[in-house]
Amino acid sequence: MKPRWKKMIFIIPAAIVGIALFIFIGGELVLHLWNWLLPPLFGWRLITFWQAVGMLALCRILFGGVSGRGMRRSYSGRRMAERWEHTTPEEREKFRQGMRGRCGFDTPASESKE
Repeated sequence: MKPRWKKMIFIIPAAIVGIALFIFIGGELVLHLWNWLLPPLFGWRLITFWQAVGMLALCRILFGGVSGRGMRRSYSGRRMAERWEHTTPEEREKFRQGMRGRCGFDTPASESKE
């Protein structure tokens, strides 16, 4: 048996136990927080453990992504940041003015050049 496979024999069961533990602890945490806060505050129904696990999965998909990367900066965000660093101050100001005009934040008449 290769040494690499010896490590895998221990890693795979540990990963399975870790995932199961995460689902159990996360589901219980969501269940207790929901049932403790929302019914008294807003009159919502109590939820079950499996509904809590479903909410945990939904939040993971919506806010954390399914790739496991979480909220880290994406490739396009890094590329935009690199491009922004290489622009001159004049180009940056021109870009800002263009965005203000497109988003409805034009400069007030008192600040405009006469």
